[in-house]
Amino acid sequence: MNPESFQQLDKVIHEKNRMGIMSMLAAVKSISFTDLRNTLNMSDGNLITHIRTLQKTGYVSTTKSFHDNRPLTTCSLTENGHKAFKEYVNLLEGIVKQARKSK
Repeated sequence: MNPESFQQLDKVIHEKNRMGIMSMLAAVKSISFTDLRNTLNMSDGNLITHIRTLQKTGYVSTTKSFHDNRPLTTCSLTENGHKAFKEYVNLLEGIVKQARKSK
């Protein structure tokens, strides 16, 4: 097992809730804040905090609009977000493969 692999994991994505957000966003073009919150069973404040962290790294973008006269916030992965998530998943898969070989 190569311990350096663990050091290469993106710490922004690796946090459990942010990994959930990134996974959800990688599977869709965009998703509403409400649907994301409900699917991941997170509070508004917790989700906002994690989305802000992902925005600061350039992984997630949000769009505010109105739907039926109600505010609507949608979230999506940026190009950098897609790239970072793909790299993260590939590295994680490599770590799992190494672990399986060492049995």
